[in-house]
Amino acid sequence: MVTAYIVQSFQLRGRKLTPDQPKTAKTREACIALAERMGEYKAGVFAFSQDVDIETDTYDEPRVLLKLGTLPPGLPD
Repeated sequence: MVTAYIVQSFQLRGRKLTPDQPKTAKTREACIALAERMGEYKAGVFAFSQDVDIETDTYDEPRVLLKLGTLPPGLPD
């Protein structure tokens, strides 16, 4: 099992939030730092970690590391 660290950012296009390509980081600290930098110029940023079992291709529930700005409904707390 490995832990994935992911930053999902969003752009505001008109009135609609559009997701950007997710970015990955190697550590929790790097993920949070990346999200904070992106938060300076993105409409919203959602950083999370998730345990992944590569052999069975299963994913645990995401753990929220940081939420900034305007985000779409339905993201985990």
